[in-house]
Formats: sequence, structure tokens, C-alpha cells
Amino acid sequence: MAFFLVCACSFLSILLSFYVFQLLPDIRRRLPPGPRSLPVIGNLLDVANSLPHRSLAHLAQRYGPLMTLRLGTVVMIVASSATTAREILQTHNATLAGRNPPDAWHAMGHAANSVFVLPPRHKWRALRRIGTERLLSPRRLDGDVLRPLLREAILGMLHQVLDLAASGGTVEVGCAAFAAMADLQWRAMFSSGLDEATSGEMHVFAREAVAFSLKPNVSDFFPALAAADLQSVRRVFTRHLARVYQLIDQQIDQRRHDREAAGGGGARKDDLLDAMLDMEEQGKDDVDDSLVNVNRDFIRSFLTDIFLATIDTISSTVEWAMAELLQDQRIMTTLQQELKMVLGSKTHVEYSDINQLPYLQAVVKETLRVHAVVPLVPNKAEATVEIQGYTIPKGSTVLVNLWAIHHDPEVWTEPDKFLPERFMQHEDINFQGADFRFIPFSAGRRICLGLPLATRMLHAMLGSLLHRFEWTLPLDVKENGVDMSEKLGLTMTMATPLQVIAKPR
Repeated sequence: MAFFLVCACSFLSILLSFYVFQLLPDIRRRLPPGPRSLPVIGNLLDVANSLPHRSLAHLAQRYGPLMTLRLGTVVMIVASSATTAREILQTHNATLAGRNPPDAWHAMGHAANSVFVLPPRHKWRALRRIGTERLLSPRRLDGDVLRPLLREAILGMLHQVLDLAASGGTVEVGCAAFAAMADLQWRAMFSSGLDEATSGEMHVFAREAVAFSLKPNVSDFFPALAAADLQSVRRVFTRHLARVYQLIDQQIDQRRHDREAAGGGGARKDDLLDAMLDMEEQGKDDVDDSLVNVNRDFIRSFLTDIFLATIDTISSTVEWAMAELLQDQRIMTTLQQELKMVLGSKTHVEYSDINQLPYLQAVVKETLRVHAVVPLVPNKAEATVEIQGYTIPKGSTVLVNLWAIHHDPEVWTEPDKFLPERFMQHEDINFQGADFRFIPFSAGRRICLGLPLATRMLHAMLGSLLHRFEWTLPLDVKENGVDMSEKLGLTMTMATPLQVIAKPR
């Protein structure tokens, strides 16, 4: 017992020392206002729920659009308005574009090669450039290699829904969209489709394992204790990540074997893996006169991130949109009439159709406004800066609450209502991050890497589903109502997956 008390007292003393050490500089600097913090734990109790974007928005109503919280020993600055978001993501973006990776993402060295969490220096620029030039640029997406893959993904999803409709079963919209996007990404990376078992594993990884890695973690709030992994978050995430790496390693080893058997550079498929192996054979990638070593760790971390970059964002948004439409027949009918008028007998929406479908665009935008798929954008201050007379200290986490911005009553009339017509009146508001009232894919140098793919697939998937099928809710859901509660992981998904009945039109 005496030994336990000594250990407990020592542990608390260490935490208290960290807390006091963190407070001392505050005497000499003016941080934004915020709720009073408790010793050691700071403001953890203020955000101790599963939906921190809502808790932070509520606090911002009292403390203002730029506020300070302490989460353990971590100083967090939260921006909750379009004006403060512009300061962070545009005016001071060069200084505030770093990242504090979740401790779990250090598993298997993933953070060292992750485009999501690397600081904005030469390796990060290399990863962004590779992803853009080789896969996610408009030129590549509309080219002869990837355009057919996008079409196949849409048609494959429609075929899956048609089979379910014929068997009398219900359709899990998010799952169908996820499977289509996962298969698309896998083909773009490896030129081969995903079998059902592997698709299921990747679904578990993207929806459950990644969400688990982002859960509240002592290691993130008290970085000095991270090595202990007190909640085993890193250990559990390591197990899931190892399986994904194993699947990617199988693709790498098979492709190397095929290339060697065909005589060096033979057996090319002109996909993302070929591009990465070409760079590995060269031994480096030259970016801004800085050499980046391309090896197996680099390749599999990058491919894992590319896989995650868009699939959950797109599938979640399609699911949220369908949930909203099924609760407002007026909007559903208006959209289906537009689709019928423009598409006629065509089976699906193509990218070339989107500009002729303004109401579809409005529905997608309103879905992303009401249900910000990534509601919180975390950055890191690489140096101390001043914003609106307040100090943003070096090393602090700088969080932009997109959900709060998109629900700001000073900007949006009836912000909690789903009203696509608001975007019919402001068609100039788009996804590109120029208008900080609406930045669903963030803005600045860390704007979403998968934005070009997302803009194509969101409209094509949702529009095609509504054009080909009539949708109704199961009887029990009609009686009890659609559960619109949220679940936050890598993206914000529906807590209860949407189950619907499809009937071919």
C-alpha cells in the first residue's frame, strides 16, 4: 500500500509540475479568453463527450470566436467563425499549418510518412505532389486511365443496389457507397479490384480502427506520458494498421515480382503503385532541391493515407444526404425532376452532367454545410503569432471548428434547417476554400487532397442513386423517425447506419 501511495503521489506531482510549468508563460502573454481550467486536467471536462464540435461551439457562444482551452498540458486555440478561420487558414497559414499527430498514429512509424500529419516541409510537399500528379488531379481523373474507373465504381454501386432491391432486402446506403469508393481507390492504386473480404477489412479499419485511434487519449493530453500508452490506444491501432500494411505489402511484392519477371521496367500498369516503385528504384524524389527517400515504409504509409483520403468523406456525405432527402419529399421530388430533365434515359450521372444540375449541387453543398464530415480541423502553430490582439503560442494546437462556422446564425438563416435553396441564391459559393463561410474541405495549404475526386463522386453517386431508384424508409423507421445522431471518427458518420428500401424507376 505504501509503495502504491508513493507511486500515485509521484505521478500526480509530475502532472502538477507540467501544469504549473505551462501556466508560467501565461503571465507574459495574452491568450484568447476561455473557460477557467482545473489543475492538471485543464478543460477536459468541458469537452468530455463524444461530440466535441458541439461542445466547443457552445463554449464559443460564451467566450467568443477565438478562445483558449487547456487539455491536460496541451494548449488549444479554437476558431469558430469565418473571420478567425481566415486568419488561421489564409493570413497566417504559413505559420499555422503544422500538425500535432495523435499518439496512436506513431504506430509502426506511420506518422513519419503520413500526409495527414507531417509538418508542411519537403517530405509533406513530396507526398502532396505525388498524390495530386499521379492520382487526384483533374487532369488524371478526367484522363483515359481513371475516368473509366470512376464510371465502373458508379455502375458497380448501382448494380449492387439493384440486386438488393430484387431480393427484397434493405440497402445500407453508406456501406454501398463505401464499397464502391474502396474498390475505386484500390483499382487506382493497384489495378485490381477488392474482394468482399478485403473490402470488409478496410471498412473496419477506416470506420472503427481509425476512429479508435482518435478517441480521447491520455497520451495526447499529456505527451510526456505517451510512452506508457496507458489506454492501449497505440497498441490496438498497431494491430489494425499491421493488417493493412500486410495487404499493401502483398501488392508491392507481387508487383516487384511481375516487373522483374518481365525484365526490369516491364509489366507496367501505370497506376499509383508503379509510380511509387519507379521512385523507389531511383532511390529518391527531388522536391524543392530536398531529397526524400522513397522506401517501403514511405510507400505503404502514403498508400494507406490515399485510401483514407476520400472514401469515408464521400460515403458519409451520400448517406447524410439520403437521410435528409427521405425526410423532405419536396426536396427529393425537385431533385429527381431535375435529374430526369437533364439525364433523360441515361443510367447515371457523369462529371460532364454536373454543371447542368444546379439543384443537385445545392443539395450536396447543403449536406456538407449541415453535416460537416470533418467538423474539426486541427493545426499546429510552428511559431508564435498574433491574431486579433491575442497570442497564439508556438506548439499550441489550433483548431478550426467547421461545424460551428457552418451553423453560425449570423451567417446562415435558420442554420439547423436543411435548405438547399440557400445555395441556389449563392451559386458562387463553392468547395475551393475561398469563401470562409463555407469550407467543408478546409482551406489553405492543407485543403483536402482528395477534393477533385470528392466533387466528382459526390454528385455522381448521389445523383445516380436518385435517378435510378425510388427510395422509401422501412416501416419501423417511418414510425420512429430517422436517427440523425452523429458519431465522430476520422469523419462524422451517422451513429445508426441508414437502412432504406430501393425500387428501380
